[in-house]
Amino acid sequence: MGLRDDLERFREVGEQRREDLADFIQYGELGSGRPDQINIPVKIVSLPEFEYDQRDQGGVGQGEDGTPQPGQPVGQPQPQPGDDDGDGDEPGDEGGEHEYYEMDPEEFAEELDEELGLDLEPKGKRVIEEKEGPFTDLTRTGPDSTLDFERMFKEGLKRKLAMDFDEEFLKELCKVEGITPRDVFEWARGENIPVSMAWIEEAYSDVSEPERGTWGSISEVEANVERESVQQQIRREGIRHVPFRREDERYRYPEIIEEKEKNVVVVNIRDVSGSMREKKRELVERTFTPLDWYLQGKYDNAEFVYIAHDAEAWAVERDDFFGIRSGGGTKISSAYDLAAELLEEYPWSDWNRYVFAAGDSENSSNDTEERVIPMMEQIPANLHAYVETQPSGNAINATHAEELERHFGTDADDVAIAYVNDADDVTDAIYEILSTESESDE
Repeated sequence: MGLRDDLERFREVGEQRREDLADFIQYGELGSGRPDQINIPVKIVSLPEFEYDQRDQGGVGQGEDGTPQPGQPVGQPQPQPGDDDGDGDEPGDEGGEHEYYEMDPEEFAEELDEELGLDLEPKGKRVIEEKEGPFTDLTRTGPDSTLDFERMFKEGLKRKLAMDFDEEFLKELCKVEGITPRDVFEWARGENIPVSMAWIEEAYSDVSEPERGTWGSISEVEANVERESVQQQIRREGIRHVPFRREDERYRYPEIIEEKEKNVVVVNIRDVSGSMREKKRELVERTFTPLDWYLQGKYDNAEFVYIAHDAEAWAVERDDFFGIRSGGGTKISSAYDLAAELLEEYPWSDWNRYVFAAGDSENSSNDTEERVIPMMEQIPANLHAYVETQPSGNAINATHAEELERHFGTDADDVAIAYVNDADDVTDAIYEILSTESESDE
């Protein structure tokens, strides 16, 4: 194995030492990257390299001044300027060296799909281009070059099979003693043979006098003359004539394919009231940040709206969203009122929508039932989600998530409720949210 192989092996080991995605979401530093770039820590594996001892200026046998002569004992080399004088750090003084594995949102979404077993397929809404597809549609008119001859031939062949009959057999029936054209016609109708009375009358008139009475009865003809089906006749003679008709003509024209851009707007709502202490805020960040990365990676165009609220709501920038804390009370409906207003800029016909809210489930009296639930039902969205963060367990008045769950049930395909009591619950909450969205079209 050469040096190049060694280097490749070390690089592979380094990539394998990248922090597991689920562990990174639960315990890693989520704020170390940018919105369009996720930085996942990698424990550095030092690559092999050559190192030269700069103290030796000569070499064996060079005879430079100061070098030992043959037979002289060789002592320890004297320290040179810049050598380690022993005053440096002791082993173990420094932490392990880290770098970062840079991952864009698209790769993050792919890996999270694999990690959690997700299969979210974004819907395209806004039509950005119409183009011609394959010539699969049919019309009654068009240029000759687009005539669907294969279809027309099949229609003509079906007609031939339905209309043709064994002419020779009917001509033999006309030779039965005492039979009339009407008798032959009635027999043919009983056999579902598509023959006209005019044809039978013409065939009957063509029978010569010596041939009349050749057969004593129709039964005698059936017993002695073999009948031939149209399929047998075609196999024997081939297709001499296919009865095409104007109504069989169909012309192919291209299917119009709409190219749709997959647009999404994500509304992130966070309770910033006095009860939302540091640990609760951290759990919101650990849940919402991967959700943002994931949806940004899944959609062509993703925009994010951040709303903070206590008893009132206001829009904030992402950099401020996870750090804000107020001392006021809590009225969750104020955030949904503002969300409905801001979403007017993102029409439901053109944009996919996700409305994610998080808090400790504490809310002002009756606000959940009287205001929040009706607003959630009125705001069209792919998914509404609420994440309860209660590190110490439910508080007595933390009932918002329970009320939502009681109203919408646990099987709703557009409402998800998740509970995050510590970092271990984060990936489960993310799965619960992202796996809830219905796969059916709007």
